[in-house]
Amino acid sequence: MPLEAAAALWDAERAARLVTEFVSGNTFEDYESNALLRSAVERQFEVLGEALNRVKRYDERLASQVPDLAKVVAFRNVIAHGYDVLDNRRVWDYATNFVGDLGARLQDLLSEAAD
Repeated sequence: MPLEAAAALWDAERAARLVTEFVSGNTFEDYESNALLRSAVERQFEVLGEALNRVKRYDERLASQVPDLAKVVAFRNVIAHGYDVLDNRRVWDYATNFVGDLGARLQDLLSEAAD
């Protein structure tokens, strides 16, 4: 794995872990009413999507092992460029129902690379 791809994969895994950490113990109502929490989660989704986009650029084989990579990159673009129409429920659903599994897969890929 190229060094650049490994670094981007590490960034993506960290961002996924932070999203999970930020939403843990919160409800959707907490999320919706807390601008700081929303901003933190949205920022980590931006990092996650951009980092996975870089993984794809640096190592197509590695990128093919990341589930829904294109979906994550597209979601990053919605957050970055469609902030005015962003649906808080959609962000919350991704944060609570999708990112945990993705983060676990990214951690597995990092572990495999270290072997």
